[in-house]
Amino acid sequence: MTYRLLDLFSGAGGAAMGYHRAGFEVVGVDHKPQKHYPFAFVLGDALEYCAAHGAEFDAIHASPPCQRYTRAQNAAKNAAAHPDLVPATRSALKSTGRPFIIENVVGAPLLNPATICGQSLGLGVRRHRLFETSFFVMTPPCQCRGQDYYVIFGHEVRNRRHGSAAGRKNSIAEGRIAMGIDWMTRGELSEAIPPAYTEFIGRRLLEDLHK
Repeated sequence: MTYRLLDLFSGAGGAAMGYHRAGFEVVGVDHKPQKHYPFAFVLGDALEYCAAHGAEFDAIHASPPCQRYTRAQNAAKNAAAHPDLVPATRSALKSTGRPFIIENVVGAPLLNPATICGQSLGLGVRRHRLFETSFFVMTPPCQCRGQDYYVIFGHEVRNRRHGSAAGRKNSIAEGRIAMGIDWMTRGELSEAIPPAYTEFIGRRLLEDLHK
């Protein structure tokens, strides 16, 4: 049996690819066109679509905009100008009665979230992300200390060694390898989560659905 998963606030599909690799059929929804999204895609308001169709899916993932909560210096200065969509998203997901996941940055008001670090999953990027789930998830311990990694943001892909800048820019190809993503532009890559994160979450979700 193939389970269907709704991917809200989908972006270019980093989360979606992970769920696909775990075994889900994925449909994405975003209010902006996503020409590189690798699966079925609906252009529209994520929460409106959830209210109308969320219960038709076996599970739902949501990545509401993170600008309200990010600790990145430039974005944090304008945080108050961005909407706080986590509570509305949580309410919408709960109303469907389906298992759900809410993903966001460190600092977002998620409830009892699991934290995933890319280096704990063997990636060349740290990119810590929080996952609030309606089912139990035990994540591997963070493996950040003493390992080289890439920092990917804005229009740069930089390498850091043990936390200090290495002093050179790296190619988009290197950033794609670090993230485990080969179809996104540099800008899309800067906002994505690595598919390995949601593949890990998705396999745990499948266990829950199979009960």
